[in-house]
Amino acid sequence: MGQSAFIKLVPESTVQQITLKDLKDKIHHYIDMTSKTGKQLSWDYADAAFPYTLVEKAESEGKWFYLKGNDPKLYKYIIFGVGVEELEEADEKKQQHFIQVVLPEDGTHGDKGKANEFCKYLAKEYKGELHLFNGRIMYYYPRK
Repeated sequence: MGQSAFIKLVPESTVQQITLKDLKDKIHHYIDMTSKTGKQLSWDYADAAFPYTLVEKAESEGKWFYLKGNDPKLYKYIIFGVGVEELEEADEKKQQHFIQVVLPEDGTHGDKGKANEFCKYLAKEYKGELHLFNGRIMYYYPRK
């Protein structure tokens, strides 16, 4: 089994629910943003910043997709999914939406570095709570 990181949407997040389409839109925004940075620098930065191709399988049923590395020696796969967790708080049930990022066992160091980068980007965009692959937690929302 590979390693997983989670971006949990908390009450202070910009959104409370997330769909796979929303997640893909954020990934496409990241690709667009890095390609514009490359144009400003007169360098093909987009290929270095996002060395993957987005692939969605029919059996994913709108729950996950994966990024396939363009150079198999450096990058293999990163899997992204969305889900809902049931929470019980003081006699009331709540739902907490989350994004799960999975590194397969045969993933490379490049995959882990890029996955951490994407997780931080997504957590910052959604103002979520990021549970990293190593178990540490980063808070991207205003805490009181």
